[in-house]
Amino acid sequence: MPELPEVETVRRSLHEAVVGARVARVDIGRLRSVRRTGPDVVRAGLLGESFVDTRRRGKYLFFDLANGNSMMVHLRMSGRLLLARPDAPLEPHTHVTLHLEQPGGDVIDLRFVDPRTFGEVVVFNPDDDLVPEVHRLGIDPLVDDFSYDAFRTAVAGRRRGLKAVLLDQAIIAGIGNIYADEIMHRARLRWDRRVDTLRAAQLKVLHRTTLEVLHEAVEAGGSTLSDTQYVDALGREGIFQTEHRVYAREGERCVTCRRGVIRRVAGAGRSTHFCPVCQR
Repeated sequence: MPELPEVETVRRSLHEAVVGARVARVDIGRLRSVRRTGPDVVRAGLLGESFVDTRRRGKYLFFDLANGNSMMVHLRMSGRLLLARPDAPLEPHTHVTLHLEQPGGDVIDLRFVDPRTFGEVVVFNPDDDLVPEVHRLGIDPLVDDFSYDAFRTAVAGRRRGLKAVLLDQAIIAGIGNIYADEIMHRARLRWDRRVDTLRAAQLKVLHRTTLEVLHEAVEAGGSTLSDTQYVDALGREGIFQTEHRVYAREGERCVTCRRGVIRRVAGAGRSTHFCPVCQR
């Protein structure tokens, strides 16, 4: 699943192309992709309207419309948002296409491609409770005040393992399996270390490494792995996977300490990669 760095990269790669553009036509090929409201609501909410801004919160993308409504896109497991010329062949599994008229007169497609169909497109009024899960999201490290004090308030005293806390979207929005593993490794903390046992100095390191990893990943365009289809809106792959120190490196020598061998453990339906030397 694309995580915060990938979703932010997608937002940045399409922002200039869509802001100011008017929706001239909406094609919907798979009803599951608009399941929350149905196709008629999506078409009625978009046709003739212009986008005025793009936003991201956690793993959710928002496209604000001139009429005060918003379009929310969640990529989930395999979703992609791609910009394309209208005459370009449709990619397989293209389920929603917006034909956009840009201010200069050019026309461009914004295509939602989703092989596994877990993702969705929703058009809604922010005053309605159509996307209640967004209101339950915790602090976003790149959008909100993510000072050390704010971070400590959010996580300190939790009687749960560190990875469970990092993955809890109601605590910190946007971190998934890849970046949780990378953050914990840089902070030299085990995934099962209970957060309420961390000392102040360890919390400060954890706060710093969270910001470092996420900012570096965004600058690298996110992580494109062999088992994912993630690319940005222009079809470009991310390169942060070349900087991974533990994730998907099981059996390799640790590049941090040069002594440990990366291990992978499974639990609660997830895998965790770590160095047994660095993360005692």
